[in-house]
Amino acid sequence: MTTRALLVLLWLLHWLPYPVQAALGWTLGRALWLLARRRRRIALRNLELCFPDWSERERERVAREHFVCVARALLDRGLLWWGGPRRLRRLLKLRGPVDEALHGEGAVLLVGLHFEGMDAAWTALTLAARRPLSGMYTPQKSRALDRWVLSGRSRFATERIVSRHEGATGMLRALRRHTPFYTLPDMDFGPKHSRFVPFFGVPAATLDVVPRLAASSHARVYPVVARMLPGARGYEVTIHPAWDDYPGMRDGRIADIDVELLRLNRFIEQRVLEMPSQYHWVHKRFKTRPPGEPPLY
Repeated sequence: MTTRALLVLLWLLHWLPYPVQAALGWTLGRALWLLARRRRRIALRNLELCFPDWSERERERVAREHFVCVARALLDRGLLWWGGPRRLRRLLKLRGPVDEALHGEGAVLLVGLHFEGMDAAWTALTLAARRPLSGMYTPQKSRALDRWVLSGRSRFATERIVSRHEGATGMLRALRRHTPFYTLPDMDFGPKHSRFVPFFGVPAATLDVVPRLAASSHARVYPVVARMLPGARGYEVTIHPAWDDYPGMRDGRIADIDVELLRLNRFIEQRVLEMPSQYHWVHKRFKTRPPGEPPLY
């Protein structure tokens, strides 16, 4: 299927009642489990690395559920990026210190995580905001897909979507203008600007952007987590309270950046344990290895 044909199909499907769309996502997820062999191997390997004490049967159960979440999130993007605000507000339940995070004074860094509801989180934030927010994205290889992603993520209160290729510069500019910025730092983007920090006990290339941006802009850091609710009830998006003393400073510098990155990874681990099937396991989280260590995939 071409990209344009896929986008037309997603546009058509977004008109369906949400329970019907969710059922289609379940069916598509089961099919992807059978057809997407490479991604299936990656997901199972990630679960094996992170949960070695689990039985093979348990890891496969979570991986199967994960593929359903992946498929549902794909179909839901049609609704998120074309659906009307009234319909979206019924499906996106925003919790936590919303007003403080979105409308308080000073710089704010909203730390999103790669659960399958990450785009639902961004839509919920921009729907609720009374001032423009900024966020980031990874450019897509397909021009049509790239335009769709940019358009979808810019629907509501959005000042600018910053390309990952711009690095931290675009993010820092927004923060210094006191524009709340939404970033997702928990993927393996290679060794540049990363440090090896344990994630479920496995050294993972962890971007150092969150503590460095927070220190440079004196930003408050609010983790944002989206949960796909059962029974086609939509998503619950939680803004967690701002982290105290993040990052810890000494003589005007970050005291220990590895400690701050470990705090981030520990927070992600806790959320993963709450909903293991919804984390983005089809990504090679441990692709980049410390010098001298063998590949894991």
